Amino acid sequence: MNLHTTPHNSRAPRTTRRLAALAAVAAMVVAGVQAGSAVATPDDDARSTAAKPATAAALGVNPSAQRATAIKSAQADASSAAKALKLGGQEKLIARDVIKDARGTVHTRYERTYDGLPVLGGDLVTHTTASGKLKSVDKATDAKIAVASTTPKLKAAASARKVIYAGGESPVLAWETVKKGVQKDGTPSRVHTITDATTGKKLHSYEAIETGTGNSQYSGEVELTTTKSDAGFELTDGERGGHKTYDLNQGSSGTGDLVTDDDDTWGDGTGGDRQTAAVDAHYGAAKTWDFYKTALGRDGIAGDGKAAYSRVHYGENYVNAFWDDSCFCMTYGDGEGNKAALTSIDVAAHEMTHGLTSATANLDYAGESGGLNEATSDILGASVEFFADNASDAGDYLIGEKIDINGDGTPLRYMDKPSKDGNSADFWDENLGNLDVHYSSGVANHFFYLLAEGSGKKTINGVEYDSATSDGSTLTGIGREKAYQIWYKALSVYMTSTTDYAGARVATEKAATDLFGADSEELKAVSATWTGVNVK
Repeated sequence: MNLHTTPHNSRAPRTTRRLAALAAVAAMVVAGVQAGSAVATPDDDARSTAAKPATAAALGVNPSAQRATAIKSAQADASSAAKALKLGGQEKLIARDVIKDARGTVHTRYERTYDGLPVLGGDLVTHTTASGKLKSVDKATDAKIAVASTTPKLKAAASARKVIYAGGESPVLAWETVKKGVQKDGTPSRVHTITDATTGKKLHSYEAIETGTGNSQYSGEVELTTTKSDAGFELTDGERGGHKTYDLNQGSSGTGDLVTDDDDTWGDGTGGDRQTAAVDAHYGAAKTWDFYKTALGRDGIAGDGKAAYSRVHYGENYVNAFWDDSCFCMTYGDGEGNKAALTSIDVAAHEMTHGLTSATANLDYAGESGGLNEATSDILGASVEFFADNASDAGDYLIGEKIDINGDGTPLRYMDKPSKDGNSADFWDENLGNLDVHYSSGVANHFFYLLAEGSGKKTINGVEYDSATSDGSTLTGIGREKAYQIWYKALSVYMTSTTDYAGARVATEKAATDLFGADSEELKAVSATWTGVNVK
C-alpha cells in the first residue's frame, strides 16, 4: 500500500480418474474442516436479505496442520493432475493451496513451470467434487505454454532470472530482473521488470513493495497480548502465531529492537511516546488476525498458523506504510514530525491483507489486477475496523481517516464515492487499467460499499454517505458480512494473478452461488452491483 491482461476460464473433461484420486486424497485430508463455526449476523446498520451469512466452513476452513498435509498430498499427485488437464509434457504443477468448502468442493491452486522455468501468469485453480468429478478450472491464461527454445538469444545481468512470461498474447522466454532502491517518499522499492529474452523488448514491470494494556494513539486504551521475559515484558503475541512488534529506531533495514517494557503498561496515547506506535501496530495486527480467524476461518495471513511481524518508527518523517513479501512483514512510518505514526486499525489490516492476497490469488500489482489487489486491502481493512468495534475508531467506509495524511482531517479514500479524493475512479471504463493501482481500486471499493450498504444517502456510525450508480439504478445492500464473505471466497478460490474487473465479476458471482445458491438474492445483488459500477 502506498498510502498516498484478461483472465480466462476453461473447462477440462468432466471426469478423470487422476483428478478423482487427487480430489479424494484432498477431501480425506480436509474432511474435518466442515464443522466450522457460524459467522455472526450483520450489524443493524447494514441491510441484508433473508438468508443468514454463510458459515466459516462454506468459505473453506483449513486449520494450518490439515492445510499443510493437503498441499503435500496435492503435490504428490501433481503430475497426474497435469496429465488430466492435458498440459504439455514439459509442464509441471506446483501446489500452493488446497481448500475444501462446506459443499464438499475441493479447490486446488497451482503454479506452473515449463522445462523447469517458472511460468509467470500460468497459475490455475481446479475445482472438483469430493468424489473427484472435475467441475471447472480457472486459469490465468488459456494460452498453450510452449516456446521454441529455452536458450536465450540475449544475455542478461548475473542477477536476472530466466522465466516464461505468459501475461501477453502468447508465452515467451524472458528475463526477470529486480531493481532495488527507494521511492520518492522514502518507501523501499523492488521493481520487477520482464524482458523478452529474444528481442530485448520490455514486456511488463511492477513494484513488489505493496504500500499499506496499551494506550494507543488511535484506538484508546486497548488490551494487548504480550509475553513475560526475564527483563519484563515484550510485544510478542503467543496467542496469534507469535506476532512480534519491533522498533526500527528511524532506521530503514533489519528488524530493529523488539519492543519491551518493565510493567506491561505500554505507551501514553501520544506520538511523543515511542511505545504508542508499537501499541497501535500490535493491536491492529491482533484484530486482523482475529478477523481472519473468526470471520473467514483463516489461520493467519498465509493460512499456516504463522504470524508476520510489525516494524514501527521507519525512517525520518516517513508518511507511509507498506507490506513486503520478502520479509513477510508490515512497516510503518511516523508521519510528519515523527508524531503521527501510520498505524490505525484499517491501515494495519490493509497491509496484512496484501500478504493474504499474495498467499491466495497473488493478483499482479499492475493494471486492473493491481487495482483489485489494492481494493482487497481496503475492503478487508474496512471490514476489520468494523469487526474491532472500537469506540475510539468506529467502523466506517473511509480509508485512513485517523492518520490525517492530507493534513486537513480528510481520509485517504472514500468507498462510497471514490472520486472524492480527486483521483480515484467511481466506475469502470476502458482506460481504468492505465491509472495508478491506488486509484483504479476505486471501482472495486465502490462495488463493495454498494453491495454491503446499497445506494443513496445514509448515516452509519455517525458518518454520512451518498453513493450513486453509473446507470441510475437503486441498490439495496446485503450487509457487510455477506459482502466480505463473497469477496474473500472469490479471492481465495476463483481469482488468479491476471484477474481483471470482468474476471472479478465472474469470480464473485461464482462465490455468491457457492455461498447462497444459484437463485439467491445475494447473487442477484452481486450482478446488479457490478452493473451499477459499469462492469458488464
